[in-house]
Amino acid sequence: MESGPRPRTALAPLILITALFFLWGVANNLNDILIPQFKKTFTLNDWQSGLVQSAFYMGYFALALPAGMVMRRFGYKSAVVLGLILYGVGALLFYPAAQARDYAWFLAALFVIASGLAFLETSANPLMTVLGDPAKAEQRLNFAQAFNPAGSITGIFIGREFILSGHEPTAADLAAMSPAALERFRDAEAHAVQAPYLALAAVVLLLAVTVALVRFPAQANRPPADANEGSVLDDFPRLLARPRFVFGVAAQFFYVGAQVGVWSYMIRYAQAEVPGMGEKTAAAVLIASLWALFAGRFIGAALMGVIPAARLMAGYAAINVLLVGVGVTVGGMTGLYALAATSFFMSIMFPTIFATAVKDLGPLTKTGSSFVVMAIIGGAVMTPLIGWISHLSSMRMAMIAPAVCFAVVGLYALSTGKATPARPASVGH
Repeated sequence: MESGPRPRTALAPLILITALFFLWGVANNLNDILIPQFKKTFTLNDWQSGLVQSAFYMGYFALALPAGMVMRRFGYKSAVVLGLILYGVGALLFYPAAQARDYAWFLAALFVIASGLAFLETSANPLMTVLGDPAKAEQRLNFAQAFNPAGSITGIFIGREFILSGHEPTAADLAAMSPAALERFRDAEAHAVQAPYLALAAVVLLLAVTVALVRFPAQANRPPADANEGSVLDDFPRLLARPRFVFGVAAQFFYVGAQVGVWSYMIRYAQAEVPGMGEKTAAAVLIASLWALFAGRFIGAALMGVIPAARLMAGYAAINVLLVGVGVTVGGMTGLYALAATSFFMSIMFPTIFATAVKDLGPLTKTGSSFVVMAIIGGAVMTPLIGWISHLSSMRMAMIAPAVCFAVVGLYALSTGKATPARPASVGH
């Protein structure tokens, strides 16, 4: 016997929160365009251009716990509005950064954007569970999650069409330019980011106003209290005593490092390994790679119906070690396609690691989830490391770092064994 009518789906809030999954995909993957763009604008080496991801993912790391605290104190909706405001302000900061043509200003703007995304990612997933019938919460999350890779593809497309100029002068070309011509070139390349980011800021800030004005269900305004829930300081030592959780956080660190590293340098790899391939063509390969991720999420979800999630992830991780190995040892177009194919096998890794790491944490789940989100800082560490290796040797050899990262993910998958749930919770990245 049912205790009462099932909650109706809050359609307008559902649409608005689903849009968040799309919008943080746009921001995340626009960075993959900014790396080659800033490299030529400011004449950076690969290590210096990799600081784009360092600044970005430091924002996630620094704001993940504060975002959780805001969500606990003021509710899901308030955290979403604040996250959108930070996102929009960060995008607006691209205008003065381009006017000043200052790389440090761009890095600061990216930090602010990521700070906003930390709020959005921390609050959007649990918020989706209270916007309708609890029995259909997973269905709503899966639906929203499908828009994340769509946003990633859109971000690369925007960057390819409206930021990358296709003008790629060599060091000799730059040396041959007159001071005035060089100034005009760098000025044009710096200003190319202004219009796309101003448009993005307008969309994001308009969404913030809309979310603030639209009426949400009461449970979205204040999350339910858990009598057994402690403070972060109380939870931390209890979490450290759980080896699977600690290994899960480490695995997420290395996974995000591999993902961000491969995507961030795919255009640079193509330029270095495939003679004559320009930045726009290389960006098209990256878009195809993201389509593979999109398809992989659906295929992976279907496979998890018959294969335990950890076992599937272990197999996917092993395949990616081999694919990146091809990128390192073979190079050329074959190596590029091998790197692009890794996206298909990355598709299940973030949510599966997340779900297995926080499984059975009980009242520690909220704090544990914040720490798993903080592990995204792997993208901040691994990207400049790959750039540093490339600077010392070559972009091909630098891909050894993602191969090691995928190996760690595989070891984690093997260690979770039969404890892994058949289907992971839907959390997105």
